[in-house]
Amino acid sequence: MVSLTELLQRRLSTVHYNPDGHVPDSLVRELVEYATLAPSSLNLQHWRFIAVTATADKQRLQAIAFNQAQVGDAAVTLIVLGDMQAHTRAPEIMHQTVQAGIFSPETAATWIAFAKQLYEERPAFRREEAIRSASMAAMTLMLVAQAKGLATGPMIGFDEPALRQAFAIADRYVPVLLLTIGQPRAGNWPRKPRLPIDEVLEFYGVGAPAGSFPQRN
Repeated sequence: MVSLTELLQRRLSTVHYNPDGHVPDSLVRELVEYATLAPSSLNLQHWRFIAVTATADKQRLQAIAFNQAQVGDAAVTLIVLGDMQAHTRAPEIMHQTVQAGIFSPETAATWIAFAKQLYEERPAFRREEAIRSASMAAMTLMLVAQAKGLATGPMIGFDEPALRQAFAIADRYVPVLLLTIGQPRAGNWPRKPRLPIDEVLEFYGVGAPAGSFPQRN
């Protein structure tokens, strides 16, 4: 059994895929099911996924992604979306929570009211939260895919208006990223260096570590 820390150390953003690789639909469904275990604000589950698997559709998506070859070569590319109207489903979601015996009806009503207060009049915040939640789900999916011997690659290089038109994406959804999944082939780079920990971590009030991060001004 490979540990989570080993999966993190092995994970790479894959560019070169075996074009003959295959990921069955059942496995795609399983990966997304695990992704939905990621956290989200008020359990509103902002994430949505479009699985692009057919050759012709992958070619269309590749053109929209500035002709990056991995979109065409990977077995499947997920269009990861964030739902900017997720709060409107709060009554349904809270009802399920009551049915599961987790919330009382009174607690559910409080959460529904809070979701409305938090999101209804704050469109920028709705977009930010949709991106946050969808990103956490995508990272969860990448780790599960790694555990199952698959390679993944998150991508932000695509023409958003063209993507919306080609794949009929409604305005309520923000395209967060593309996520390629498949079997890797030779030629991928090893893990790239990360910044030293003292440049990204500060124990507040304990003293300034080396690096530029403490200079928050």
